[in-house]
Amino acid sequence: MLHGVDVSNWQGTVDWAEHADGGVDFAFAKASEGTGFTDKWFARNWVGMRENWLVCGAYHFAHPRGDPDDQVRHFLDVLDAAGGLHRGDLIALDLERSGHLPPREVAAFARRWCHVVSRLTGVTPLIYTFLAFARRGYCQGLGDYPLWIAAPSHPKGHPVVPPPWNRWTIHQYGHGSTDRNVFRGTRAQLTALGYQPQQLRRKA
Repeated sequence: MLHGVDVSNWQGTVDWAEHADGGVDFAFAKASEGTGFTDKWFARNWVGMRENWLVCGAYHFAHPRGDPDDQVRHFLDVLDAAGGLHRGDLIALDLERSGHLPPREVAAFARRWCHVVSRLTGVTPLIYTFLAFARRGYCQGLGDYPLWIAAPSHPKGHPVVPPPWNRWTIHQYGHGSTDRNVFRGTRAQLTALGYQPQQLRRKA
């Protein structure tokens, strides 16, 4: 298994060289939220991860009450401003808030966001969520997207997998000053989930 971390503006300055020296193989950094929030540390994190040869991932925090197409555009604008996608870079949708919408509407938002980002980048995004949220039906129809499951109460590499999935891809097993993750596979298998340079963006 590969070891990873995920960060956002809550961590502030991150020492990526220290993480790399400590055996971290991959990392996700928050890029955006909704249509108007940009993580002020994202550009620095994006460069720092890359400079230390980590597999780089960027995630968008979903606001299901908003327009999914607009949120994709905001996310990709933030990515482009930080240097854009390179070979093997990963994308994830952080789906953990309902916005007081019913499950079918939250799931429809997520499916549309994933469809548009896949069409524009060629990358199949991971879905970050947690057990209780998925069990309420908020992830309906997302089973074909790789699961990044937040399950800190389960042993590392042994999370419970909620429907609609039957397997996990990344397990966030530790919460703390920096969240900890594992990927079940090799570096080549992880980067195969990411961006491939020949995949050109098309209009949504």
